[in-house]
Amino acid sequence: MMAGLVNYIAESYNELKNHVTWTPWAEAQRLTLIVIVFSVIFSLAIWGIDTAFSNLIEYYFTLVKS
Repeated sequence: MMAGLVNYIAESYNELKNHVTWTPWAEAQRLTLIVIVFSVIFSLAIWGIDTAFSNLIEYYFTLVKS
């Protein structure tokens, strides 16, 4: 049982080290920066739409209450 687990870990490590094609470090950094920028832009857009709808609903209920 334990030997099977050790063998599995050793084979997994060998596969990751010798048979996987990894993205070059510079490209990974560039792509990560792109993801961060688009995530911030998207979150600001969602925040803006949410704020606008919140204000619109608040304004509507203020009119209905009066």
